[in-house]
Formats: sequence, structure tokens, C-alpha cells
Amino acid sequence: MTCNRRTFFRFIGAASLAGGAASMWNVTRAADSGAAAAYEVSHSDAEWHKMLNDAQYRILRDAGTERPFSSPLNDEHHAGTFGCAGCKLPLFSSKTKFDSGTGWPSFYQPLDRAVITRTDKSFGMTRDEVLCRRCGSHLGHVFDDGPKPTGLRYCMNGLALTFTPASNGVS
Repeated sequence: MTCNRRTFFRFIGAASLAGGAASMWNVTRAADSGAAAAYEVSHSDAEWHKMLNDAQYRILRDAGTERPFSSPLNDEHHAGTFGCAGCKLPLFSSKTKFDSGTGWPSFYQPLDRAVITRTDKSFGMTRDEVLCRRCGSHLGHVFDDGPKPTGLRYCMNGLALTFTPASNGVS
């Protein structure tokens, strides 16, 4: 019986730590979203909820991730521009898109002044989070295992993006 009680209290302790970490992550994300006023485009949380569907909100505003191979934009190969689903800022040219095999739309270079990055230490690892520079929406992460000429892989959530086909077939 003592072993069961000990196991029970270990479980409760671990669950409390996990809950505390999750709460800390949510507080950190909430604090980050409070800084949204520094962005050129900002909205209240209620406005973002009205503008985005639930899945987009989870990704763009709560730094979520969609399932790999779930976005139609992963298979989008037409000439055009990929933009931010939050504010429509053009982010990536189709010329820089490549098949990374990861299941998410990937690009080797953003358009000038389109994105910003910040350190993301969630899930016990350090990564470079990619945000829309105009509205601060979470787009995905950038890694240093991409193709030439940059060697970078901007691994984006398809739900964080829009696609506008090029009117002249070039973009």
C-alpha cells in the first residue's frame, strides 16, 4: 500500500510541475501578446478571435503547430506570393519555396522586411521562432538545414499563410 501511495504522490508532484510549466508558458505567451501594441497592426484578443478561425488563432496567436502534411499550401506550386493570414503582409515568394519533406510549406528566404525572429525555448529545446514583422503572428520556425543560396529552412504553418497567385505568372 505504501508503494501505491508513494507512486500516487510522485504522480501528483509531476503533474503539478507539468501544470506549472504549462501555466508559465501561457503567461509568457500572454505577456508576449500584450506587446502587440508595438506592431504596426494590432488587435485585441477578441478581435483576433473574430478575424481568425479556431485553428488559425491557435497557430498565429498561441504559437501552435498544425499536423504535418495537413496544409494544401504544402503542395502549392504555382507562381505567387505567400502572405500572413493575420494581416496579409506578403512574406515569401513562390520562387523560394522548396519541398523539405517535413510536411510544412518551406522556404529558403523571406521577402525583405517581412519577418522577424526570436528565441523560442519551449518543449525543452531552443529554436528560432518566425513572426510576421507587421502583426507579430507566429508563423513557424527557421532552421539552418535548408538549400543554397541561404542554407535556411523557413518551416511555416500553412494555416498561418495565404497564397495569392501571380497575375503575370511570375513571383
